[in-house]
Amino acid sequence: MKIAFLCFDLSDNSLGRAALLARALSHHHEVELIGPVKQGTLWFPMQDLDLPVKTFPWKRYPAFVPVIRKMIKEIDADLLFACKLRPTSFGVGLLKKWTSGKPVLVDIDDWELGFFYHSGFWGKLGRFLNLSNPNGLPYTWLMERLVGSADGITVSNQFLKNRFPGTVLYHCRDTSILDPEKFDTGEAKSKLGLQGKKVVMFLGTPRAHKGVEDLFAAIEHLDDADVRLVLIGAEDSFHSMRERWQAVKERVTLLPKIPFKDLPEHLAAADVVVIPQRHTSDTVGQMPAKIFDAMAMAKPIVSTSVSDIPEVLSDCGYLVEPGNVQQLGDTINYVLEHPEEARSKGKKARERCIERYDTSIMEKQLLELVDKTLRKNGS
Repeated sequence: MKIAFLCFDLSDNSLGRAALLARALSHHHEVELIGPVKQGTLWFPMQDLDLPVKTFPWKRYPAFVPVIRKMIKEIDADLLFACKLRPTSFGVGLLKKWTSGKPVLVDIDDWELGFFYHSGFWGKLGRFLNLSNPNGLPYTWLMERLVGSADGITVSNQFLKNRFPGTVLYHCRDTSILDPEKFDTGEAKSKLGLQGKKVVMFLGTPRAHKGVEDLFAAIEHLDDADVRLVLIGAEDSFHSMRERWQAVKERVTLLPKIPFKDLPEHLAAADVVVIPQRHTSDTVGQMPAKIFDAMAMAKPIVSTSVSDIPEVLSDCGYLVEPGNVQQLGDTINYVLEHPEEARSKGKKARERCIERYDTSIMEKQLLELVDKTLRKNGS
């Protein structure tokens, strides 16, 4: 049986979640990733992706209409799995279902409308009137209204489960690859030019809702001269991040985006991983995938009480209130000053990840959902 995973933008980080699901099922079924590519190439960390991919050009309406027709025509799978409630994934999946009778599942890993709603009344109005964007606010709003047309739903956290009843699939990780026993912290630091430093690591794009400015402020007030904030995946525009960046830039190491295969070695250099999510409409429906990477690598984690983070970490990490810079700084300092306790927390985090968030668990859940869907549709 063939399953088509529909990704709303293959050049976006959403490819990470789509590929995770596709790889989990690739051991049992033929899979293919399909979607438009807005930036012209696959998302950088996955440019060496070892799964079949079919790409289409991204355009604005009305030029995108013939592209959609071509996408629908070239999908030849027995089951569709749309990743995200976006028109260029779920919308295309529904059109294919309505024209072919093929069942469609939808995976919801973010509250997409939340990304639009943080901009205030006039911002929302402007975005609602942006009708040429295929994934704009009005069409994304419509996708929420049509979610009941899916033959099955998976979500990445409890907020989304409460909004769209479905099966919770966390961002599971292959703990045999993300294995701290395969890497030496001192060697990893040496390769990155961080010998003798206490490494505080932040992973991913430094956007405001991810709390990076809170992290800058916290680092600014730490007295230990050996503390080094390392940001992986910082984009070129990062340097324009106002005065917070200017105050700490001498204590920060910026590293470019890296392929996923290099992530474990980079994580090995961290003394603590910090994920300081703010509580906004962007984050209430979001479960940061990087928490699972850090857990698998047995790293001490400092994060905030947002979304499912407290439940996922349990007592295996350190939690602070979102936006509380003083508490964030004090907690980072505490972790660095109590390395034995921190290592113990990290070890427990890995054990919890193996038990609850390994890819083998996701694989089992997905197989059950696929089998149930096919039986329901008489396939």
